[in-house]
Amino acid sequence: MASFADAATYSNGTATATFTVSLTLQANCTISANPLSFGTNGVLATALNQQTTVAVDCTNTTPYNVGIDGGTVSGSTVTNRLLAGTATGNTSTTVGFQLYQDSGRTTVWGNTQGTNTVGGTGTGSVQTINVYGQIPVQTTPRPDTYQTTVTATVYF
Repeated sequence: MASFADAATYSNGTATATFTVSLTLQANCTISANPLSFGTNGVLATALNQQTTVAVDCTNTTPYNVGIDGGTVSGSTVTNRLLAGTATGNTSTTVGFQLYQDSGRTTVWGNTQGTNTVGGTGTGSVQTINVYGQIPVQTTPRPDTYQTTVTATVYF
């Protein structure tokens, strides 16, 4: 092990050496999502509209697409999303809902790149994207908490 003495002053000359410091950045993205709650309601006689956000953080100039799947309820698809009851004996009862890319709730948000995902380009900082949800007018099932888990995926 080398031992270093207190720095002294020398006047005989100097010599230098250079060394490289490097970092390689590759295209990368992360994604996070906030819950979407339609709150507590009674009869589903009017459409219920709410929104949430997903946050994407991609390296600068990295193009990406964000997709959202149909959820975990049996029979649920991107075009026919379902919430299911959570009470014992009611787990096969469903409530329809949909997720949209736009506030007018006209463009369904899906999981097929180039078709129904939302694209962007990374800036190196977090970008927040709105997700617009709707439970349309429908026959109201029995009282319960209805839920599903959807997965948001960033493709880059």
